Amino acid sequence: MSERSACINAIGCATPGQDVHIPFIRWASEQLKDERARSLFLRMAERSGIDHRWSVLPSVEGGSPVDPGGFYAEGMPSTSRRMKLYQRYAPALALKAIDALKSKADIGAITHLVVASCTGFVAPGIDQIIADALGLTNVERTLVGFMGCYAAVAALRTARHIVRSEPTARVLVVTVELSSLHLQAEQQLERLLMMLQFGDGAAAALVSAQHSGFAMETPFSINLAESADLIRWEIGDTGFIMHLSGEVPGRIQTALRDESVRQRLCGEAEPAMIGNWAVHAGGRSILDAVENGLDLTDNALAVSRGVLARHGNMSSATLMFILADLLEQERHGQGVALAFGPGVAAEGFRFSRAG
Repeated sequence: MSERSACINAIGCATPGQDVHIPFIRWASEQLKDERARSLFLRMAERSGIDHRWSVLPSVEGGSPVDPGGFYAEGMPSTSRRMKLYQRYAPALALKAIDALKSKADIGAITHLVVASCTGFVAPGIDQIIADALGLTNVERTLVGFMGCYAAVAALRTARHIVRSEPTARVLVVTVELSSLHLQAEQQLERLLMMLQFGDGAAAALVSAQHSGFAMETPFSINLAESADLIRWEIGDTGFIMHLSGEVPGRIQTALRDESVRQRLCGEAEPAMIGNWAVHAGGRSILDAVENGLDLTDNALAVSRGVLARHGNMSSATLMFILADLLEQERHGQGVALAFGPGVAAEGFRFSRAG
C-alpha cells in the first residue's frame, strides 16, 4: 500500500464571461459616505493585485449585476433566489471545466466523482447533476461542502486515498464556486474590502495511478489555536455571509515561522528549497504573509499571484487553477500545495512531478 501513488494527471479550468471587478469597485465606493474611507478603499483596491473577477450572473444592457436591471439593482435578493441561480449556473460552469479537462486527458471509465463547493446547496446534489450530465450511471460520489477555500485539498486528498486503496480507480475531482451570488449590502470598509477579493470559477482534475502530472505525497492539516472566529460562513436571509478578520494574515505569518509547522509543510527541506509553491490566492495580504512567514523569495508565489490577478479568490477552485498553471509550465522538483479556510485551518499536501 505504501508504494502506491496517486497522481493529478491533468486539470481543466473555467470561468464565466462577465467581468465584475471594476463595476464592483464603483458600486462599493458609492456605499462609503465618508470621503476618507472611500479614498482608502480605492487605494486598497488599486493595490489588491486583482485585475479581473468573473461572475455567472448575466450581464444586462448597460452593465453588470449591480447596474440597473441587474440581479442586485433592486436590493439584496433572498437566499432562496440565490440558490435557484446556483442550481442553474453551478453545474453548467462545472461541466465547462470538465470540457476543458477533456482537451488534456481521456476521462473515460471514471469510477469515482468528488465534488467540492461551499457557495450553494441543492438536492439532488450538484454531484448527482454532474454525474447525470456526463452519463456516469455507476460511479461512487462524494460531495465536499461548506469547507471554504481549502476544500480543494480535501477533495484531492479524498481522491488520493481512493486511488491508493483501489489502483484501478479513475477519480474525477471537481471544484465549483459562485461567490458572486453572495454580495451583501455593506457600508463598512473592512467588509467591502473582503468582498473585493471574490469571484466565480470551476476546475476539474483527473486523479489516477497513471504516473503522469503531479504525484500527491504526504497530506497535512493544521489548526491555528483560538482562531475559530477569524474566518466564518453563516447562512443569512440574503445569501451566505462571510466573516474574514483582518487578523488572519498576521496569524498565518506567525504560525509559519514555527519550525514544527514548517516541517509539517516541507518535511526535511527548507521552505526556500521548495521549487513549486501552490498557495491558495486568498488575497495579496495572504500571499505576502506566506512569503514572509516562510522566508521565500520575491517570485516564489508568482503563479499564485498570477491567478489572483486574472481571477481573484474563487474559494476552493483557486488552488486547482494554480496547480493547473504549474502543470502547464512542466515544473519539476518538490512542491507544496497550501490553502487556508475556516478554523483557521491550513490544509495541504506535498507533490512532485511524476514521469
